[in-house]
Amino acid sequence: MEQVTEKNSESNNSSAATMTNINLDRALCRIAPIHKGVVEVLRYPKRVVTVTFPIEMDDSSVQVFKGFRVVHNRTLGPGKGGIRFHPDVDLNEVSAMAALMTWKCALIEVPFGGAKGGVICDAKKLSSHELRRITRRFISELGDNIGPYTDIPSPDLYTNEQTMSWVFDTYDVMHSGNNNRAVVTGKPVSLGGSVGRREATGRGVCYAARHFIAKGMVQGLSSLNGATVAIQGFGNVGAVVAEQMQCMGAKVIAVSDSQGGIIDDAGLDLAQVTAYKREHGSLIGLPGTMSATNDALLEVDCDVLVPAALSHQICTHNAERIKAKLIVEAANGPISPEGDRMLAGKGIQVLPDILANAGGVTVSYFEWVQNLENQQWELNEVNEKLLKKINKAVDVSVERLKLLAADECKLPEDDHGYPLDLRTASLVIALEKLVTVTEQRGIWP
Repeated sequence: MEQVTEKNSESNNSSAATMTNINLDRALCRIAPIHKGVVEVLRYPKRVVTVTFPIEMDDSSVQVFKGFRVVHNRTLGPGKGGIRFHPDVDLNEVSAMAALMTWKCALIEVPFGGAKGGVICDAKKLSSHELRRITRRFISELGDNIGPYTDIPSPDLYTNEQTMSWVFDTYDVMHSGNNNRAVVTGKPVSLGGSVGRREATGRGVCYAARHFIAKGMVQGLSSLNGATVAIQGFGNVGAVVAEQMQCMGAKVIAVSDSQGGIIDDAGLDLAQVTAYKREHGSLIGLPGTMSATNDALLEVDCDVLVPAALSHQICTHNAERIKAKLIVEAANGPISPEGDRMLAGKGIQVLPDILANAGGVTVSYFEWVQNLENQQWELNEVNEKLLKKINKAVDVSVERLKLLAADECKLPEDDHGYPLDLRTASLVIALEKLVTVTEQRGIWP
């Protein structure tokens, strides 16, 4: 996902854990009472690993880097989650993202628990050789804390197929003689990656939005066909969302990257946008478009707004100025709980990250299965299975929302005063599944 600068007081990594706990509490007060100890199992990570390691840089200097890997929960299966390279990575952020992945896997029904990792570094300022050394050393330091049945990394912010190739090769060298391809997903197809994995998150975002709209859940919007779309972030996810939305008949009128955005009410020529970005390293200045800041792009008058960048982009400072009918969270945590409350007051629907961007982990699961069985599925099979998973998750979330709304007279608001929304309904489903499986398995010993 493309980096976007955060500029408001709510936008800091230390708030990620707070936001996760608030959203958890919003769901807990909507379900039958759970034993306090089980709640604590769901609230706190199972395992936290922190490592520091030296790297020889291209100029022969030595720098020390710090990395984290968090497994939040393994009730449903091995840990699953991305590795990000970013200067602002910290343990609070990584832990919060690992928890979100736990809920996401439970909702989408893949047999994984949540995990997340990261190294504090500025990938934009590092050479390919330096990134390779950092990746290999980080994975070697994690050792047997990752594995095909233990914890399975994947790409995230400023990591990609090449990074995952280094992850696989490092682990494979350390565990020779085994089929180690399932240790990591998001690999190149030539190394056992799944076709469709690179586009999976963005494709899933579009599937979810299309199905949600078709169910009549967005007032004034009956289809993606002809809908106007603004996308904050034109990285791996945002660019795929733009392409897929356009294929579904939508008109993409605004996109942005870390330097700012461009707007064309008549609709952007995405091939021209991509070519200009590749040549100039930025979207700003594309002929025939109007430049805008990332903050301004969020406030564009459109039918569908897709935050596909970093977290905490829609908060109290700008939620009142959002004009979209539907917001689809392609990024993780782009809307604060306070932002949720304000958007609900305006009647703006939100497809939450736990549901909207679950396509990535879903196709990662497909890749894992293919690796374990030494298979290679065709693209149409991958996409059909993905569509089925996403549509089912939308269906059950909407149905649960309606059931919870029917009890609104008994429980009008949760303890924080947040209104009932799809985020809460989706999380209720995930938590109920995790509680059920935890109780079925029992507490060891």
